[in-house]
Amino acid sequence: MTDDLRAQAISNLKAKNHFWQILGGWVLLSILFTAIWLFSGGVGSYFWPMWPILGVGIGVVAAGIAAFGSGGGGPDEAKIQAEMDRLKK
Repeated sequence: MTDDLRAQAISNLKAKNHFWQILGGWVLLSILFTAIWLFSGGVGSYFWPMWPILGVGIGVVAAGIAAFGSGGGGPDEAKIQAEMDRLKK
């Protein structure tokens, strides 16, 4: 039972770390797309960056649900033990 809990805790922590990495990438891409739009004369024109921002955002939401919804990156021993304790309840 303890080995199963440990494996689940490690899996959950990896999914959470993966989510934070995806979220950071989405923020950087959103800034990049918006900067390209601005520097190419974007003010007053169609805001095309909303489409890639929205598309990647859907993936971020899916990763968040996977990580925090049903349980879900480099976990250290304290985090593993905390997650195992949470799963025991």
